Amino acid sequence: MDSGPFLRRVVLKNYKSIAACNLELGALTILVGPNGSGKSNFLDALRLVSDSLRTTLDHALRDRGGINEVRRRSSGHPTHFGIRLEFVLRDGISGSYAFRVGAKPRGAFEVQTEECLVGGPSPSRFRVDAGTRRDNGRGKAVTDLPSDRLHLVAASGEAEFRPVYDALAQMAFYNLSPDRMRDLQTPDAGVILRRDGSNAASVLRTLSDLDPEQKKRIEEYLAQVVPGVVGVEADAMGPKETMKFRQNVAGSASPWHFSASNMSDGTLRALGILLSLFQKGERGPVTLVGIEEPELALHPTAAGVLLDALREVCRETQVIVTSHSPDLLDLAELDREQIVAVHAQNGDTKIAPVDAASRKVLREGLYTPGELFRLNQLSPDAEIFGESTRQMHLFDEGAA
Repeated sequence: MDSGPFLRRVVLKNYKSIAACNLELGALTILVGPNGSGKSNFLDALRLVSDSLRTTLDHALRDRGGINEVRRRSSGHPTHFGIRLEFVLRDGISGSYAFRVGAKPRGAFEVQTEECLVGGPSPSRFRVDAGTRRDNGRGKAVTDLPSDRLHLVAASGEAEFRPVYDALAQMAFYNLSPDRMRDLQTPDAGVILRRDGSNAASVLRTLSDLDPEQKKRIEEYLAQVVPGVVGVEADAMGPKETMKFRQNVAGSASPWHFSASNMSDGTLRALGILLSLFQKGERGPVTLVGIEEPELALHPTAAGVLLDALREVCRETQVIVTSHSPDLLDLAELDREQIVAVHAQNGDTKIAPVDAASRKVLREGLYTPGELFRLNQLSPDAEIFGESTRQMHLFDEGAA
């Protein structure tokens, strides 16, 4: 990515188990924590943004069980949640996008405030408060806007805000299902891989047509993860399609062909991860890819290959992964600054760079990150977390 990582900072308030989060992101960020610590909730907040822009906010919330399943539950009974994203677009233009959604009786909700700024030092800006839009303090206010929708969708018809909409809508998030990838699939345009990988054949076909070199890189990485695999193709099966793997077999002069139904979970997950990383969106590489537990069902020796792919792709596409794999953390090539610790205490998720004591131990080579994680000593820095959350705000004038 020429201008560096797309999302520079993520601020969350009262999202599921996350009471407060103010996190800077790099080109590659690895969220590390035990099961149930809230890693997936961080990714889900970002996915909510892209889902709401591609469909509607109502659909995105209903897909998660409604606003009462999204806003944080605590003794303080917060009635709203908020998200702020600070970004740099591919042309180097910076900006921010934020909104706060409040709960209403009987599961209803409203967008209380929404704000988008693009460029500087005199940025283009709109802000919507309780259904009224104002732009940079100029012109007449636009009133009676729908309170159950994100206004950025409508504002995407305006030239200054369209790149923001495109970039946020083109984030992609994955929790791959080998069973769905193994099933016969209904063909589609194959532009963006679905969250569960259920259109992998279409994405593979489209990538073969649009960028054969990217498809070749996928096959090269896959061959390192699964010895003997030399290629994979989309394969039509009547009105459906699947994937056909070419694999060397002892005693055969040429590779044999195996359908996806004959391949292991690890092979299919590896292919899905590689497709998610190397896929092409409608306007080039996707802006950000989030992958949950990419190491699942993979042999530990594949962790190094996976990291190589992540590091290659993050030059163009920002990558966030969640993991609880000591093997991934122990790789010598892993930049320790890319590790973010996630910890839950009494149902409250803390997310921050690792604490000072752990950083010192890592610098001195006394333990590896994987060893600290096994000892349950890879924790978020309370001082950094406290300072960052005290300074956090959702909207630019510092409103909480």
